[in-house]
Amino acid sequence: MGKVTTSVTTMSLDGYIAGPEESGFDLLFRWYGDGDAEIPTASPDVPPFRVSAASAELIRREWGNTGALVVGRHLYDLTHAWGGRHPMDVTTVVLTHRRPEDRPEDDENFVFVTGGIEAAVARAQELAGEKDVVVNGGQMARQCLEAGLLDEVGIALVPVVLGGGTRLFDGLGSTPVRFDGPVAVVEGEGVTHLRYRVGK
Repeated sequence: MGKVTTSVTTMSLDGYIAGPEESGFDLLFRWYGDGDAEIPTASPDVPPFRVSAASAELIRREWGNTGALVVGRHLYDLTHAWGGRHPMDVTTVVLTHRRPEDRPEDDENFVFVTGGIEAAVARAQELAGEKDVVVNGGQMARQCLEAGLLDEVGIALVPVVLGGGTRLFDGLGSTPVRFDGPVAVVEGEGVTHLRYRVGK
């Protein structure tokens, strides 16, 4: 079984993964278009990324090691389900209180779980097999950390200050939490990729 990680979280220097009222994404994700190396995506709504060579090497390796994703219903709705397929081209487990009416059945694109974060991660691990599970979104990351399910935190730190919004671990119930590392540091164009292991 692989690890459970947040390896695709982009964050501002002041610790926000979204600005006030869901703003700031143009600044947070600018690095996805600032390079010469192309990363194709599986989503019909998300164009290929153009990142630096260093970022591309990291993304290709981590995407190749990812077997399933876990996201919340808010992100699923905010992105309009990525046009039907997540850019990483793996099955996405959506934690929700209620299945969307337009998706009566699970398929290879989306699986819906209503039984809490433990059930969502367990289902994603079944789908991922020996590969990693990536938890996407601050609320899902917080719930995983609180439940003791998270093995590694990955941050794409970008040089912008948003001044407010949503923090990665907003509302974390039990602090402090210790992390080991960084276990990896990759300097990209307009972004620094950091990886930390969750202290056990």
